[in-house]
Amino acid sequence: MSSLTRRFFNMDEIVLTSTGAAPLWVWGLGLLLPATSLGFLCFYLFAGLNPIWLLFPLFLFVVAPTGLDLLLGPNRRNPSEEAAALLKTQKKYDVIAYLHIPMYFCVFVTAVAIVGLTHPPLWAVLVLAFGAGLINGNAINIGHELGHRRDRLNPRMAKIALSLSGYGHFTMEHNRGHHKNVATPQDCASSRLGESVYAFALRELPGAFIGGWREEKTRLQRKGLPLFHWRNEILQVYGVTIVITALLVGVFGPAVLGFIMLHHFISWLALTKVNYIEHYGLKRERRADGRYQLCEPKHSWNSNHMASNILSLNLQRHSDHHANPSLPYQTLRDFDDVPTLPLGYPGSIMMALVPPLWFSVMDKRVLKWADGDLEKTNLCPRAAHRYGVG
Repeated sequence: MSSLTRRFFNMDEIVLTSTGAAPLWVWGLGLLLPATSLGFLCFYLFAGLNPIWLLFPLFLFVVAPTGLDLLLGPNRRNPSEEAAALLKTQKKYDVIAYLHIPMYFCVFVTAVAIVGLTHPPLWAVLVLAFGAGLINGNAINIGHELGHRRDRLNPRMAKIALSLSGYGHFTMEHNRGHHKNVATPQDCASSRLGESVYAFALRELPGAFIGGWREEKTRLQRKGLPLFHWRNEILQVYGVTIVITALLVGVFGPAVLGFIMLHHFISWLALTKVNYIEHYGLKRERRADGRYQLCEPKHSWNSNHMASNILSLNLQRHSDHHANPSLPYQTLRDFDDVPTLPLGYPGSIMMALVPPLWFSVMDKRVLKWADGDLEKTNLCPRAAHRYGVG
């Protein structure tokens, strides 16, 4: 093993001996999701399997992680303060995030190639778009992680990740809108008590698009620039998406354009379902001056389930992320007395897709968090009658 390899993979002694810091190779396991999906799609492309096997990536992303979460259970260990300070300086963890990006791009291009070269039946195209779009929704999460960094490289890498699904307005709305308004009725990305995931999607998807453009317009105006300018960061991402789409259509034919658009939309929906479960029903209280209290760990649903946290680069430790948005994923902590999801994100999303089941499990948790006071919850006005209000 070369000295460079040893330096990359061997953690400092303080990290190795920390009771809570996961070593680098653990986070590298998250690459198994796109790698396995890519391998399977390539095998399908060249071996000509029955299109029904295109559902296998769905098993990888939803069923398997949920099963592993139930088997392995949660891990509440935190890195020590000394270890966390060291982990922040470890750029090798950024490399793990970077490696996800080309892997997800390869999954996308291979899926497009299957449509363009094998001409599968319509139902198989829909299955493939659903599976690949769901998998590649995780690329938006990579963009989310890197888009919070304050250096020059990581925000650029975030734009590349977001261009895969054409979600260029995400960083602007998320960083400047969602983190400012989280857990309030003003936030389109905070779901409300009694609101189904389907109603939430109808509110969140257009709300995020409009909010992202509004925030970018404000940012450019402060610089004395018009909205349609080359420094518009949303247009930069859209431009990359358009170039990629044009190249794929040029190589595989116009028939793949509909597949690409459907893939992107499903990736957007994948993010929306994650957003739905992250703040359901939680609300920050208003202070005497009319402003909302600062965001605290208690204003986000947390999950410490091991398997799905590895796949999402610790996104499920969402309580610490919103309280400290600039912390890199490897340093995020668990807290006592924060609202906790009963399952990891994959299992919680499956539960959310059946609203009566979601409400029966989660509403009582929200009310317990609010000490039984509906005024302290982010209540959906259209559902207020179900809770005896109005």
